[in-house]
Amino acid sequence: MLLENKCDDLSLMYNMVSRTKHGLIILKNVFASYVKKVGKALVMDVNRDKTLVADLLAMKNNWITLTAGLPVDLFETVKHAGYFSPEQLLLPHRRYCFERNEKFIQAEKDSFDYFINTRPNKPAELVAKFMDSKLRSGNKGATEEEMENLMDEVIVLFRFIQGKDVFEAFYKKDLAKRLLLGRSASVDAEKSMLSKLKQECGAAFTTRLEGMFKDMEVSKDLGVSFKQHSANQIEFNVNVLTMGHWPTYEYMEVAIPPNLAEYQEHFQNFYFSKHSGRKLQWQHSLAQLLLRAQFNVVKELQVTMFQALVLLLFNEKLEWTFEEIQLATKIEKNELERTMQSLACGKLRVLKKIPRGKDIKDNDQFVFNPECNEKLYRIRISQVQMKETAVERAQTEEEIFQDRQYQIDAAIVRIMKTRKSLAHQLLISELFNQLRFPVKPVDLKKRIESLIEREYMCRDKDDSNVYNYLA
Repeated sequence: MLLENKCDDLSLMYNMVSRTKHGLIILKNVFASYVKKVGKALVMDVNRDKTLVADLLAMKNNWITLTAGLPVDLFETVKHAGYFSPEQLLLPHRRYCFERNEKFIQAEKDSFDYFINTRPNKPAELVAKFMDSKLRSGNKGATEEEMENLMDEVIVLFRFIQGKDVFEAFYKKDLAKRLLLGRSASVDAEKSMLSKLKQECGAAFTTRLEGMFKDMEVSKDLGVSFKQHSANQIEFNVNVLTMGHWPTYEYMEVAIPPNLAEYQEHFQNFYFSKHSGRKLQWQHSLAQLLLRAQFNVVKELQVTMFQALVLLLFNEKLEWTFEEIQLATKIEKNELERTMQSLACGKLRVLKKIPRGKDIKDNDQFVFNPECNEKLYRIRISQVQMKETAVERAQTEEEIFQDRQYQIDAAIVRIMKTRKSLAHQLLISELFNQLRFPVKPVDLKKRIESLIEREYMCRDKDDSNVYNYLA
């Protein structure tokens, strides 16, 4: 009956079994098992990762529509207005079938909590990616109210996720790209989502995310001051980022053109005149430039720093090999391959690659392509910066792993400093209560052994199952 959404039959069954001694307990268990089965099948299907969050929300939409028996025209209105929360998903069953029985409501919540966490970390990552796509695209013309409703529904899903630090890591990395590359559809929507996360998880969870917005606002004011201070012939804007707030970016040393290097030095002198004792490290991998290009017609190209360094070489000569480009720009090989693919193998091919093909080799030749059939005057070349590479993903996962180790170590030291002496099992129990992410006892034991080796604590001489804190 649950499978076929027979609400009337479910209501009759509820009324019938409620008259028996253990009927409601059995019905509740069957109901919970069904929710777990359907949800787990959806979460564990790796082929549906790209649409998992949307599928979960759509499943809820379908359930509430079918069980409430909405007419077709009203269904279409509800469908286009947004998604439904887990509470709304089973609301018709509870209201029409289970008479808002609190035990059924709790069984529903426990079932969602179970199946969303049957696949550790992945749902948290996918929810972050889902919100990135919505905040980046503006949810395809959705109104402000619809966007707010969607964020509320996603927050309810987020509430069930145990590995919230995984969500934070991926969300922060995607938010950084949206802010730095100007791809955020609405600053108000961004801040609204941040406010909802803060309300859900507390101020400590969003401190670094709020710091990112503050950096952007301070950089904007700094840019106005720099513009008044200098007489630049080109528009030169700099975002100064606090390292503790933003994701970790690998520093890349590249060959900057002399005229651009001059602007960098000019800004550094201006910045240090206002803030002594600070250091600046240029992150060229995040920079964007606007170039004017002479094709068969004049166009403006919005490109990354690496794309710009390559294109500027073609002012010197019209044909370069990959090896020559790498020597001239000093861009790391894998990054240069991505850059060349975006320029010579994308939709708009500013360069022609010889021989043709997507694979880049050292002896491949690149020639300037003078033909441009694009109607727009200003063209954004394929945004390789927005695409997450396998290396970036592995780096994020490694950062999560390291951060969790630090959190475990800090929790152990904090507990032992308070308790001074504690049995192994009690320490493990305390850690499970304090840590906000799922962890295995064997991992906790490894961190305890590590702290013993570093002499933060030691085993009791009389009982090896008891730990003592070392001041």
